[in-house]
Amino acid sequence: MKVSVQAVAVWGKVAPSHSITAIMITDDQQTIVTGSQEGQICLWDLSSELKISSKEIIFGHTASVTCLAKARE
Repeated sequence: MKVSVQAVAVWGKVAPSHSITAIMITDDQQTIVTGSQEGQICLWDLSSELKISSKEIIFGHTASVTCLAKARE
């Protein structure tokens, strides 16, 4: 059985720096993925009205994220 756990990003009044160095949009055009100079990967929801809202932020890379690619099924 596959269990899904949603990540939650919590920070104070100021979000962490995220100098975008890579960007990708999913095939369904509902999610934008950005990589940053600071080593984070962010997921953003893209609505049909082209409004962007933050979804998740992933920490852990020790170097800049300079390339993004989708995995095959």
